[in-house]
Amino acid sequence: MQFGIFSVGDVTADPTTGRTPSEHERIKAMLAIALKAEEVGLDVFATGEHHNPPFVPSSPTTMLGYLAARTENLILSTSTTLITTNDPVKIAEDFAMLQHVADGRVDLMMGRGNTGPVYPWFGKDIREGINLAVENYALLRRLWDEDVVTWEGKFRTPLQSFTSTPRPLDGVAPFVWHGSIRSPEIAEQAAFYGDGFFHNNIFWPMEHTKQMVNLYRRRFAHYGHGAPEQAIVGLGGQVFMRRNSQDAVREFRPYFDNAPVYGHGPSLEDFTSQTPLTVGSPQQVIERTLGFREHVGDYQRQLFLMDHAGLPLKTVLEQLDILGEEVVPVLRKEFANSRPANVPDAPTHASRVATAEAELKAQQAQQAQQAQQAQQDQNEKEVPAV
Repeated sequence: MQFGIFSVGDVTADPTTGRTPSEHERIKAMLAIALKAEEVGLDVFATGEHHNPPFVPSSPTTMLGYLAARTENLILSTSTTLITTNDPVKIAEDFAMLQHVADGRVDLMMGRGNTGPVYPWFGKDIREGINLAVENYALLRRLWDEDVVTWEGKFRTPLQSFTSTPRPLDGVAPFVWHGSIRSPEIAEQAAFYGDGFFHNNIFWPMEHTKQMVNLYRRRFAHYGHGAPEQAIVGLGGQVFMRRNSQDAVREFRPYFDNAPVYGHGPSLEDFTSQTPLTVGSPQQVIERTLGFREHVGDYQRQLFLMDHAGLPLKTVLEQLDILGEEVVPVLRKEFANSRPANVPDAPTHASRVATAEAELKAQQAQQAQQAQQAQQDQNEKEVPAV
């Protein structure tokens, strides 16, 4: 199972000091957080994509390309890539290039985004959000899977004998997660293609997450990709930890109360009881995270949001130390011990290349057998009757 962190890249004032970091400081902080994730043994760093204040990560591939040169093991991902407003041709090119730069340590999460004004900024109509997601992703898949593409659709100019370059590394496109909080159409899309489904369950009760994941699992099986438990599932989550749970609550409360995303709403106590947000000791985070399986079954990727709401970089790095040293080792062991044999691991570039090579060999063997049988049948026809 993969563990990591994702960042939305918000620029938020620290409510305890009143200081707001500059965009430059926030970008540099995100890079430092990603490097710390590798240092403490996490598997994944994922950055969001936003094109409006107070967020800074408008160019995920630029950030991830830099991190590719500074890391050796970390899987570099997005959370999310806007499939609705980005040109599929540019996505195909950018992430294939990033694959080569990072030697395959790349995947991405497709999503519609949660900022309405972004659509007209890129010449799109928000009322076509689902249709854009469906058409754009269908084209993206063809651009990665086919060397030469001729295509015509509703939302962009046609393509005539077009080749996207560079081609995906080792002939295997980056693995795709489809991220959604509330859109069953996106769960359906992930299931149709046999891709991963990532439910960012940071604001909703686990019962809602369960319904979305179960829909995806059923439809994954319906489309013939495997049993429901073999579907590839990822979850988001939020945590804040201190050795003593009371200290964690006391320190995090002003950040929660003033955060633009959920401040001035439910109390911290109500929010933590109704959503997966966990504020407490490392043991409480372990127990809460292990409990996710009761709702969604065994899954492949768990990402935590830890650097939001104005938390200073020093505090976030301390959180990552606790996560990497005390929480994730226990989670790895516990999830592995109870994992059924038929539940797959999270896809990696290496595993997908091995699968593609095995499928090619099986196909070649089948073709050789068919050719041999055809030759044998022909020989038998040519034997003169006695």
